[in-house]
Amino acid sequence: MRFVGDDNGFAGPGLYDKVNAFAAASSPGLAAQIAELYDDTGFIKKGITSAGVQRQYSGTAGRTENCQIGVFAAYATIRGRALVDRELYLPKSWAEDRERCRAARVPDDREFATKGELARRMVLRALASPLPIAWVTADSAYGQESRFRRLLEQSGVGYVLAVPKSQFSVGCSRIEGLFAKAPAEAWEKVSCGDGAKGPRVYHWAAVRLPAVAEFDYQGEIPHRMRWALARRSIRKPDEIAYYLAYAPLETTVQELVRIAGTRWAIEECFQAAKNECGLDQYEVRRYVGWYRHITLAMLAHAFLATTADQIREKGAEPVGQPSSSSSQWRRFGDSWQLVVPSPRTCADTEADTTP
Repeated sequence: MRFVGDDNGFAGPGLYDKVNAFAAASSPGLAAQIAELYDDTGFIKKGITSAGVQRQYSGTAGRTENCQIGVFAAYATIRGRALVDRELYLPKSWAEDRERCRAARVPDDREFATKGELARRMVLRALASPLPIAWVTADSAYGQESRFRRLLEQSGVGYVLAVPKSQFSVGCSRIEGLFAKAPAEAWEKVSCGDGAKGPRVYHWAAVRLPAVAEFDYQGEIPHRMRWALARRSIRKPDEIAYYLAYAPLETTVQELVRIAGTRWAIEECFQAAKNECGLDQYEVRRYVGWYRHITLAMLAHAFLATTADQIREKGAEPVGQPSSSSSQWRRFGDSWQLVVPSPRTCADTEADTTP
């Protein structure tokens, strides 16, 4: 196989550009009204030689494991979603051990970078890619980083980012304190999108924050506004999640809630890419090998996402979906009948499957 890219094998921009170009060209539905999502996922490993592996917390496992961590970006719209960028997290224990890095073929110029710094690199690449970005959302590990938020503001990109309850907020030292003072009528029941069991409905409260002249005005005219949001469980009201948002003036609270809800799409991308494209099924140990495998799996996942969108657009039955019933039992009135293919049908089927 001849790998596309430079001698580093997919570690460079070669295949990344192909993944983005494929998603843009193959499905217009994936290229309009884009939300870009950021999150990380773990790859549990044995041994100590795989690039970046160490005992560290894995959200995938929900505990500390011997694993590698990959930071990913995904695009999502109402018509589809796909993974489009990736970075391997290299812990300090690795970055400070150059001999170990060379054994795993980690480039000499690769230094330690936090997950937030890796996400900022991907933001810059996304802004230079052919796909537009209207919104960015991520969990609190990324939302709490002021430099991540500032980059988006400087780039004119809206965001709805989860933050911890200890996050500083205007007028209050902790964002949880801000919403503790919210009047009862400030909480409204709103769906942030459909889940596996139907609409994900929570109580939401939102409050506009003071503007920052440096980023929120064009001359003397305001063009962006800042929000703080809280999402409270209806069944367990003590469970509250918090968000900071940066949005165009005309944005409604319902739109901010919708964007917050799209963050779950990247979890669905991880699940689909692992189950259907082998994202986590690899035995490579070197740095370059990780990028080769992960990027190929991303390309396969983008292909499946765009193909599914094209099939839905044509109104055809999705490939791989079963028919309404594979059983030969059919109900006629108050009785059941066994439906047996006619000899003609069997002959046609044999002809169709004969090489």
